[in-house]
Amino acid sequence: MFEGHAWMVWLGVALVLVAIETVTVDFTFLMLAGGAVGGSVAAAFGAPPVVQAVVAALVAVALLAIVRPWLKNRLQASTPQQIMGTAAHVGRSAVAIDRVNPAGGQVKLAGETWSARTLGDDIEPGEEVVVDSIDGATAIVSRARVVGS
Repeated sequence: MFEGHAWMVWLGVALVLVAIETVTVDFTFLMLAGGAVGGSVAAAFGAPPVVQAVVAALVAVALLAIVRPWLKNRLQASTPQQIMGTAAHVGRSAVAIDRVNPAGGQVKLAGETWSARTLGDDIEPGEEVVVDSIDGATAIVSRARVVGS
């Protein structure tokens, strides 16, 4: 049925696998697509279907075993770690809405009102604070240090 055009079928399979890779971004389907390209090359040189399948499988396994781990390590090394959730607020500055002391208080942090407390000093409304840590839904804050004082 596809005699003489098997290479196009292999390329079609490769394109479908690349499309799937764009969704998964795990490099697995990309390596399988590389195997399909290998099968396409074998078909273009007139290899029988069994040889095409073997070439495709060998190329895919080689890519999965050698190239994929290298690509994943390279991507992870070049991608900065994203701090998410409440941990992203540590180190940020905020403004005291009312008096903040070890018993409690409120601050404006990233446009939101947070319950807050200090580990020592009382902080007056309007003062700038720095988030030292997050304890549940409470920001543990300290007075912001003014540079040069």
